[in-house]
Amino acid sequence: MKTLPLLTTALIACGLVAQAQDWTQWGGSDPGRNMYSPAKNLPSTFNPGKLKTGTEEIDPATTKGVRWAVKLGSQSYGNPVVAGGKVYVGTNNESPRDKKHTGDRSILMCFDEKTGAFLWQLVVPKLAAGKVNDWENLGLLCSPTVEGNRVYVVTSRCEVLCLTTDGLAKENVGPYQDEAQYIVGPGKPKIEPGPKDADIVWRYDMMDELGSFPHNASNSSVLIIGDTIYVCTSNGQDWSHVNVPSPNSPSFIALNKKTGELLGEDDAKIGPHIYHGQWSSPSTGKVNGKDLVFYGGGDGWCYAFDAKPVKEGDTSFLKTVWKFDGNAPEYKAKDAAHKYPAPEGPSEIIATPVFYKNRVYVAIGQDPEHGEGVGRLACIDATKTGDISKSGLIWEYKGVRRTMGTVSIDPDSGLLFLTDFSGFVHCLDAETGKLHWVHDMKAHMWGSTFVADGKVYVGDEDGDFCVLAATKEKKVLSEVNLGAAIDSTAIVANGVMYIASLTHLFAVGEPAKATGDDPSKVNVELKKPDEKK
Repeated sequence: MKTLPLLTTALIACGLVAQAQDWTQWGGSDPGRNMYSPAKNLPSTFNPGKLKTGTEEIDPATTKGVRWAVKLGSQSYGNPVVAGGKVYVGTNNESPRDKKHTGDRSILMCFDEKTGAFLWQLVVPKLAAGKVNDWENLGLLCSPTVEGNRVYVVTSRCEVLCLTTDGLAKENVGPYQDEAQYIVGPGKPKIEPGPKDADIVWRYDMMDELGSFPHNASNSSVLIIGDTIYVCTSNGQDWSHVNVPSPNSPSFIALNKKTGELLGEDDAKIGPHIYHGQWSSPSTGKVNGKDLVFYGGGDGWCYAFDAKPVKEGDTSFLKTVWKFDGNAPEYKAKDAAHKYPAPEGPSEIIATPVFYKNRVYVAIGQDPEHGEGVGRLACIDATKTGDISKSGLIWEYKGVRRTMGTVSIDPDSGLLFLTDFSGFVHCLDAETGKLHWVHDMKAHMWGSTFVADGKVYVGDEDGDFCVLAATKEKKVLSEVNLGAAIDSTAIVANGVMYIASLTHLFAVGEPAKATGDDPSKVNVELKKPDEKK
């Protein structure tokens, strides 16, 4: 067996040599979903390059610090995930990879990590009900979760799918064998799948099995604890924006990761109180020796469920350990000015609750179509029980506006970073909630902050990707424009940063190499911070 040099071994023992690390799920290796990475030597800036004339391919000679870049569809929101030498990202079908799959579809694309070469895709047909359940051209929203040779994803059809990491290039694995029907939709003539189509192991349809009624879209990044996966059901209102068609359907469930069998559902009875829709992803943490799962509800409350389902009669429940009202009392005043979705009124939780040092950090927000409005970031004591809206509040920050952003906390500096839809980046002390600075991006923000290597990375709706110092004093290190809106969040895997705009995926951190099967189309401009708009 080949041994490492003595000096290298010593440096690893001292923690001075960075180890390669995949980013296998929303939140990376941290099931608490803190958008942080211990990676070092990350870029402060890069140049995405220019197009080759008349093509969608970037000329590698014009880039700086770009390993590869590939064209996605026209709308891409979920974070990339990197595992086992492959990169996974959700998008739509505006740039079809296969002539037999055309028209409006939701797509999960899989690329080679080193080269960006296209490997395979999951093709998801749209729901027949249309935009009330499955908004046109929206694409696949969630970040997939990869464990071993399995990929777990929530589709735009309100399903949980388990896929293999190899697609159908090798064999058709598992009990689900009807990919030919799946890729075209129910009742339509089958199309024989090929080696670059996804291999579905099992499928759980939350609309059929639970009666869930997704409002406009389905989204949740799957959480895994042992052999159990946890997911939001996306249950919400109908087109009237008043009625919840399935008020008794669960909002949150647990499934067996190997079979897709339903193991339990929440006991919180959120359905009748849903403001609009439900699109939050769960997180987890061990509190007082017990695994808890944290979920942001469509009623604006943050919940902690016992991760182990309990049988009661014919049903198994995920029991509520505590719940916290994310809305400040004044946001719920009994007058028209505070009626949802009024700017001064209450909101649901779209962000992911972040578990960090026995605390949960989560902010409220609404569908971007509702515009800007008041927000609130709460720091919650995760060790409490019951209704902890008052007793569990450690600190709150009302300087933030409505947000879909999940916080990132830098363990080195103790600083917390958060975006809001109004276009501001907020820096606070994670322990006390003290505000250090606010940075105006001058454009709406859908995604979250990502912190690593003493830097904060964030993108906005104008396509500007900004790098700030993760310090108590605000310092803008650089800003680069990607030519399309950035509505997702940057991640780092194995020393490379991945940034998805609506239309392209960039691998940043190594010299540019040849692109994959479908090179990107990018119209970019590198700007200094003081050249902003």
